[in-house]
Amino acid sequence: CLFFCFYAGICSALKLTVPSHTIHGIEGQPLHLTVDYNFNATASEIQIIWLFERPQSNPKYLLGSVNQRVVPDLEYQHKFTLIPPNASLMINPLHISDEGNYIVKVNVHGNGTIAASQKIQVAVDVPVTKPIVHTEPSSGVVEYVGNITLKCTVEKGTRVIYQWMKNGKPLHASPNYTFSSNNATLLIVPVVKEDIGNYSCLVSNAVSAMESEIIAPTIYYGPYGLRVKSDKGLNIGAVFTVDMGEVILFDCSADSNPPNTYSWIQRADNTTHVIKYGPHLEVVSDKVAQKTIDYMCRAFNNVTGKRDETHFTVIVTSVGLEKLAQKGKSLSSLAVITGISLFVILAMSFLFIWKKYQPHKVKNMFMFSRPETDYRKAQTFSGHESALDDFGIYEFVAIPGLASGSRVSSQSVPGSDFVPGQDMLSTVYEVIQHIPEQLQ
Repeated sequence: CLFFCFYAGICSALKLTVPSHTIHGIEGQPLHLTVDYNFNATASEIQIIWLFERPQSNPKYLLGSVNQRVVPDLEYQHKFTLIPPNASLMINPLHISDEGNYIVKVNVHGNGTIAASQKIQVAVDVPVTKPIVHTEPSSGVVEYVGNITLKCTVEKGTRVIYQWMKNGKPLHASPNYTFSSNNATLLIVPVVKEDIGNYSCLVSNAVSAMESEIIAPTIYYGPYGLRVKSDKGLNIGAVFTVDMGEVILFDCSADSNPPNTYSWIQRADNTTHVIKYGPHLEVVSDKVAQKTIDYMCRAFNNVTGKRDETHFTVIVTSVGLEKLAQKGKSLSSLAVITGISLFVILAMSFLFIWKKYQPHKVKNMFMFSRPETDYRKAQTFSGHESALDDFGIYEFVAIPGLASGSRVSSQSVPGSDFVPGQDMLSTVYEVIQHIPEQLQ
């Protein structure tokens, strides 16, 4: 365009644009080649021309227009469409034979002629169909011994790109993984346990993408990580401690494909013998002849031919019996204390009832007074050693309740100063002092 402007002396420019210089179309479907152009010169004629060229061949005229009058090549008049003043081209339908370079040229004639052209490469693709993955061998392989080959095929598709996936993530080359030149084949050499997973093949081209069904190759391995667990008892390393009388259940497990076969072996007196087959072993502690027993669990994979063993010891203790005896002693002591407490309570209750309901006794006393004195004192019937001392007036006084050991309180005798701790005779004397004068 700049060359033409310089040659014709016209400074007006023609701008011709296309969205992409390479466009992918789908076979059997229409393809629209979009072209835009603009200029700022006075135009009396506008000419649009479309040409087609294949590699190593001369361009062929498809169709053209002058001032919106279309002049097609009669050979392609039903395949290509141009609607001026738009310069875009419609190809319908698109076939593989339509692949090549499409050249568009626009000429604008006014005071002079300006021209511009663009080239578009058209690629025609066939959408890919769903791929299928084949595994060799299909029966499975043993790790470190066999190899696996995965082949991905598609029935239809052009310019197919192959990508292998493992567990949903792209798989890349590594010491174990080798790919063919177009990535359609994956070779795993040698096979190991870590190669277990879900494989799939993703195929794509510029116009489509499809993924195969997931396939999980069969890999035989193991046994790995053999261990023994128990449902009770104290476990310290390879030693299990269990109380006498308890039943302990052991479980033996290991990672393996196919599943292992298990055997339980008891060791005694430098000899071994199989006591049970299967992953579980039950030991009744009060039925064993020894307090320390050595066992062994053996796991065997009959496909890989490998086996593993683990040893452990069971120690039977009498802690449980001692706890039971201590519990019995505690119960016996509690029973004795409870019995004594009940006896004391019953005795106190009986004494309280007996005191409450016994008959009141009357203590007989004599009241003694001398004529020459105005005081009296209580005296028991025993008297004095001297007869002169016993001379006087005697009165019989009966005081209820004294037989029970009760005292006469200061509230019973008005005006008295009763002091706790006085003897009984002093109390009687105080009572006599308050007898009315006429009774004397």
